[in-house]
Amino acid sequence: MIRRTAADTAFLVCLYIFMAIVCLTMVYPFMYLISSSLGGSAIMSLSPIPKNATLSAYNKVIQNPYIYSGFRNTIFRVILGTSLTMAVTIMTAYALSKKYFPNRSMWTGLLVFTMFFSGGLIPNYLLVRSVGIYNTVWAMVLPPLISTYNMIIMRNFFMTIPLELEESARIDGANEFMILVRIIIPVSGPILATVALWTIVGHWNAWFDCMIYITDGSKQVLQLILRRIVLEGSTQMMDIMTSNIIEDAGMAVTPDSVKAATIMVATIPILLVYPFLQKYFVKGVLIGSLKG
Repeated sequence: MIRRTAADTAFLVCLYIFMAIVCLTMVYPFMYLISSSLGGSAIMSLSPIPKNATLSAYNKVIQNPYIYSGFRNTIFRVILGTSLTMAVTIMTAYALSKKYFPNRSMWTGLLVFTMFFSGGLIPNYLLVRSVGIYNTVWAMVLPPLISTYNMIIMRNFFMTIPLELEESARIDGANEFMILVRIIIPVSGPILATVALWTIVGHWNAWFDCMIYITDGSKQVLQLILRRIVLEGSTQMMDIMTSNIIEDAGMAVTPDSVKAATIMVATIPILLVYPFLQKYFVKGVLIGSLKG
């Protein structure tokens, strides 16, 4: 049994206090938004559920056509972008994880080079226009199709898989594609879940590329609409005047409560994904970062 000294106990107490403060700084803004979206005052009380709470702000957000179209476009982008990114990343990482792949070091170096140097915004914009994907969902999916960092993490994970599994499959007549689909992918759950989580969150939170490449309002994603509502205070988006207070079912619905409800509606769906992928997250990152 380990005996703790007074210094160890003091250190643990300070550590717990520090972590509690860090947790509070993360939880309080979320609780504040919940209170504001339910009609709470500017200064939130200890309870996130205010007195005389109302869902009127959420009703206005759900009924807003811009929010509905933004949700639809964002979900389509997440599904399409994540599927293509995972497919390309898996194939690239699998090829570069093999020592017999021709010029493996050169191809890896070229990919790593893109992590430090890029063409910049203007060349990317001209490229998107020249290839004919401007103002389409492909402008938001194809440019960030593969992340070099994610590919390297996945490649390192694949390198930890015993070669005996592949050799036994080759003896049974399996080709490279069958080995990847039936051997490598089934045993790579942690790293696949980790990269998928990063990709989903990245596409869900992205808004800048939509602002640059998408001019049609019906094709814009939720985060760009959220940015216009919260930062620009767009009255057209919410159909609400910032100088007025709307009475709905006897409860005051203010522009601030509508903004808070919009943020909650945009945040909750992605939070629901974490519990299903979090258990793979740490294991996937650690294993994928050990072997180079």
